[in-house]
Amino acid sequence: MGEQSQFRAGDKAPNNGIYIEIGETGSGVEDPQQIELKAGDHFPEPSNQDRVWKNKHHLSRPNPQ
Repeated sequence: MGEQSQFRAGDKAPNNGIYIEIGETGSGVEDPQQIELKAGDHFPEPSNQDRVWKNKHHLSRPNPQ
């Protein structure tokens, strides 16, 4: 079982990094917000209720099925 990769508002960041908004299904979104968080910081509300946060570093990796 792997580390959680998508986060909602109020969740704590597991690692330092830059996080970006994506669609709930993992799809890209137009003009996404990007935020820099330190481990333990809470995620803010995304700009759209159908979006979640994902570490920008992990976007280039496919999700394991």
